[in-house]
Amino acid sequence: MSTFDVQRLPAYVDHTLLKPDATGSAIDKLCEEAVKYGFYSVCVNSQWVARCHKQLEGSNVKIAAVVGFPLGASLSEVKAFEALKAAEQGAEEIDMVIAVGLLLAGEHEAVKADIRQVVQAVDGKAIVKVIIETGFLDEAQKIAACRIAEEAGAHFVKTSTGFGPGGATAEDIALMRHHVSSSLGVKASGGVRDLETAIRMIEAGANRIGTSSGVAIMNGLESSSSY
Repeated sequence: MSTFDVQRLPAYVDHTLLKPDATGSAIDKLCEEAVKYGFYSVCVNSQWVARCHKQLEGSNVKIAAVVGFPLGASLSEVKAFEALKAAEQGAEEIDMVIAVGLLLAGEHEAVKADIRQVVQAVDGKAIVKVIIETGFLDEAQKIAACRIAEEAGAHFVKTSTGFGPGGATAEDIALMRHHVSSSLGVKASGGVRDLETAIRMIEAGANRIGTSSGVAIMNGLESSSSY
């Protein structure tokens, strides 16, 4: 039996639509669902931030925009510009992809500088979540990514884009939670598609759940007698 109060679950959910074929009507539906279920935010590509801002006006739902998505290989200046424009159009959270190749090559200072440029671009306007793309990393690299993100001034570390290898695991969430300070959030994203998995991530230390299956998770909650 879980000790987590599942009635609090919606406040953990970043309701996500990042598919390249997403249409305006699909984005509108995402916003409607987020309001209906009381999700924490919608998470979208930066193209859709202004539309979401209009759709969500008067609600408590925040907007998160992905930056350098999904590869993390954009120029730092480009990431920073995208983040700033998204913040100016209404995003209060920026989910940026780490420079994975630089991290794998051990170029930690370059990775840190990349993150810091985004953090500084939106300072006072939005918080920054750093997607470390755990599926590419060994344990030591995951720990290094968490340390680098915190030193660069990020506010969250996040497991995955959902477009790379693997996804969130409870083991990775616990590892990340252990290697950042309590002031940083940890976001589980990638493969979180049902109520049981979402709760497992939260109990492992996740402060936020990124999922495109938020409605299915809520339907699971409504139909479950186990919680």
